[in-house]
Amino acid sequence: MTVIDILVKYQQALSDGLMVTFEMCFVIWTVGLILGSILGSLAAKWRLTIGLPARLIAFVLSGMPVLVFLFWLHYPLQSLLGIVVDPFITAVATLSIINIFAVSEVVRIVLRDFPAQYIVAAKVCGLSQFQTLLFIQLPIVLRQTIPALLMIQVNMLQTTLFASLISVNEIFRVAQQINSVVYKPVEIYTALGFLFLCICLPMNGFALFLRNKFTRDFSER
Repeated sequence: MTVIDILVKYQQALSDGLMVTFEMCFVIWTVGLILGSILGSLAAKWRLTIGLPARLIAFVLSGMPVLVFLFWLHYPLQSLLGIVVDPFITAVATLSIINIFAVSEVVRIVLRDFPAQYIVAAKVCGLSQFQTLLFIQLPIVLRQTIPALLMIQVNMLQTTLFASLISVNEIFRVAQQINSVVYKPVEIYTALGFLFLCICLPMNGFALFLRNKFTRDFSER
């Protein structure tokens, strides 16, 4: 049985698993980008009251393996609280938390390093605070953050594979189930790798293109 045979024969199961993966990503990306951007903005404005705790949490999360954090939320925490949460929700919550603080750090750093002379120039030109935000700050911040944020979201997509270890029926778990039936690990995981390459490579390539074309180093100030 070749890779093509597996894709054709188990296309429905693989499609269902891929749909679960995309559902997870939709929630993780949406929550992470929105709440992370808000947190990053607040952290840049109030550096001690919000910025310092946010940086500390981000630092701790960066040193903790995703799998350990996921298992801790799924087993010990739920046991301590005496509750049982659907594995899908646990996985989404875990990766959303990681995404929020990763995004917030990117946004915070860009806002912290935003050139003050641009704001001064806008005031000299008679722009209002809203016009300065809309036409000066927002475009520059987006140019600086979008490439890094895209790469973070690709990483979040890839880490959804860990959800299979707490019984979320996403694409990797489906591949394992198919392998348990036909036992063709080379072909099955080659097909899985091909699927992820088709999804992740264009996103990474687009992020690199944006970074090379639009991102500017403001350290020359």
